[in-house]
Amino acid sequence: MLHSLSRRLLTLLQLTRMALVFTAIADGLCTVLLSAQRRAAAQGTSLSAQLDARQVAAAAAISVGLYGFGMSLNDIIDRRRDSQISPQRPLPSGRVGLAAAHVVCVALIAMAVLASVYYSSLARDGGTSVVLTIGTATLIAFYDLAGKYLVAPGLLTLGLIRMFHALVPDAHVPLLWHPLWLLNHVAILSTVAYGWEEKRPPLTRRHWWFVLGGLALIDGMFIAIVAARRGAAEAGVAAALRIELALLLPVLASVLFVFIAWRVRRKSASSREAGQRVMLYGLLWLIVYDAAFVAGYVRNGVATLAVLMLLPVAYLSVQLMRWWSKLMAVSHRPAFKRART
Repeated sequence: MLHSLSRRLLTLLQLTRMALVFTAIADGLCTVLLSAQRRAAAQGTSLSAQLDARQVAAAAAISVGLYGFGMSLNDIIDRRRDSQISPQRPLPSGRVGLAAAHVVCVALIAMAVLASVYYSSLARDGGTSVVLTIGTATLIAFYDLAGKYLVAPGLLTLGLIRMFHALVPDAHVPLLWHPLWLLNHVAILSTVAYGWEEKRPPLTRRHWWFVLGGLALIDGMFIAIVAARRGAAEAGVAAALRIELALLLPVLASVLFVFIAWRVRRKSASSREAGQRVMLYGLLWLIVYDAAFVAGYVRNGVATLAVLMLLPVAYLSVQLMRWWSKLMAVSHRPAFKRART
C-alpha cells in the first residue's frame, strides 16, 4: 500500500513539475521579506517583529498553486503531442487519467486563489493580492493555450508571469528591481534556450528584437509608474527605485550566470542539450537572485540562508524527478503492431 501511495504521489509531482516549484516559492518569499524590512525600517522595529508566519505560508501556497496549475494545464493541452514524443509522461502513459488531471489542475488554481484571499485579509491590501493572483493565472493560461505557439509574445509572457507572481505578496512594490530582474532574466533565458534547442518555428532576429524591445518598454513603463506614484509622497527617487551598493549582488549574480551559460554551451555535446541544461540552471538561478536581494536589502543572515537553502532542495528534487522519469521510461512498454503481409 505504501509503495502504491508513493508511486501515485511521485506521478502527481511529475505531472505538476513540483521539483522546480521552490524557485517560485523563493520569489514570493523574497518579496515578503523585502516588504517586512520596509515596514520594520519605517516603524523602527525588527524584521522578526514584522514577519508573520501565516503570510509566509499563504505566499508559499499561492506559489505552489499557480506553478502546479500552469504545469498541469500545459500537460493536459499537450497530451496528444506528448503521446508521440514523450509517451512516458503521466497522461500519455495512462498513469494519470484525463479526468484526474483536470481535477488536479482545478484544485491547484483554487488553492492559489483561496490562499491569496487569506493573504489579502492578513496583509489588509484591499484585495490586490487576489487580483494579481488571478492576473498571473490568466497569463499562465494564455501562454499554455496560445503564447507558446507565438514564439516572441510567448517568451515575453514567461517573464511577465514571474514578475507578476513576485508582486503578489506586496503590490506596493517594496523594491521594483527584484520583479524586474526576474522578468528580464526569465524572458532572455527562455529566448536563448529556445534558440539553442532549435525549436519550431525557428527563432529569428525579429523575435529577438520583439523580446528585447518589449522588455525595454515594460521596464520603462513600470519604473515611470512607480516613480510617479511615490515621487510626490517621498520627495525624490521612490524608495522602490533606490539604487544602493547592495544592487551589486544581483549584478554579480547575473555576470556569473552568463559565464555559466557560456561554459554550458561549450561543454555540451549539442546545441539542443545546451539549451535544455541552461534552461534548468537558469530557473534554479532565480533562487540565487532572490537570496542576493535579501542579502543586500534585508541584510539578515538567517533570512538570506533560508532563501538560499531552497536551491539545494530544488536541485535534489529535480534529480529525484529525473530518476523517476527514467524509471518510468524503462518500465513503459512500447506498443507493437503486427506487420501486414
